[in-house]
Amino acid sequence: MAKENNGSNSEKEIGTGSVTVGGSGNIKLCPDGKYRWIYEFPMMKNPTILFTLFKVFAIVVLLPALIVFFSGLSDGFVTAIVGFAEVYALVLAIMFVLSLLGYTLLAAIYGWKYIVLFEMDDKEVTHAQQSRQVKKAEAIGWIAAFMGATTNNLTTTGIGLRTATAKNTMTTEFKNVSTVIGRRRLNTIKVNQLLSKNQVYVDPQDYDFVWEHITSRCKKAKIK
Repeated sequence: MAKENNGSNSEKEIGTGSVTVGGSGNIKLCPDGKYRWIYEFPMMKNPTILFTLFKVFAIVVLLPALIVFFSGLSDGFVTAIVGFAEVYALVLAIMFVLSLLGYTLLAAIYGWKYIVLFEMDDKEVTHAQQSRQVKKAEAIGWIAAFMGATTNNLTTTGIGLRTATAKNTMTTEFKNVSTVIGRRRLNTIKVNQLLSKNQVYVDPQDYDFVWEHITSRCKKAKIK
């Protein structure tokens, strides 16, 4: 018998062991206890990845600029600062242009968007980028097939689904998360550990459900 609750945590029973959660109907609670959903990321409309790339380059460019700074200290602190600023600005500008061109080329190759499969349970969330040949309808079909699986080895089936279709994956354990940053306008939740940064993309109707699920389980994290 179907059941439906109002609000961001609504759940609707759609079959034995299969439940749809959130508001869009895209997030499925599978028989193995994991939530799964597909997100079609618009690479040119949502600048989240590009901003992250720029931040990385801004840090990397510090190295040659610092080398110039320390080398110029013999000529005085002011000269060293000027040299640092000039090198940092020049190299950062070059990296900015190259990364923008590279990102645009990659977006074109991917058809201006790529498909991401997310898996989430009480312990972790996994971000699995699908190969560019994968279409959204195909990925959704795989989840539907998984939800209807009748074998006893559901965990193995789920892992096989992810690894067979994923190009890059990142798994973040909630117990190790240091910060959770919400970017509702960009449909993004950043789940960061000390040495890795995961980004969870979700439809606007499902944002509150995923946000509450993640933040309630990241006991040690700063919530922003």
